[in-house]
Amino acid sequence: MLAKLLLLFTVVPLIELYVLFKLSDVIGGGMTIVVVAATGFFGVILAKSQGFLVLRSLHGDISRGYMPQNDIFDGLIVLVGGAFLLTPGLFTDFFGLCCLIPVTRKFIKVQVKSWIKRKIENGDNIIIINKK
Repeated sequence: MLAKLLLLFTVVPLIELYVLFKLSDVIGGGMTIVVVAATGFFGVILAKSQGFLVLRSLHGDISRGYMPQNDIFDGLIVLVGGAFLLTPGLFTDFFGLCCLIPVTRKFIKVQVKSWIKRKIENGDNIIIINKK
């Protein structure tokens, strides 16, 4: 797992930098900065609006006495999407947008639930908490 994370945190930024440099060759450095800043700005706005919608739904489910399982997953995916949109780069922006748009977020939620279910069925650890 550590090797996968190390690979993720080294390879993805290198790819992002390469794409940004190539984009700046095509549209210019100034426009590339504008594109990166605009995706970050609009990402914050979209993350905030989607976050409030998820919180409203979560509050409604709790007040009706329902377990807000889907809303919790939606909230986590919106949080991750917002973080990706704040990270400079086109691939992370694309993934962040996918996490924030409800239609694609639903697909991601199904995939995450399926992954967690497989981990539980295999007896794999998902989260380790050290209590001292």
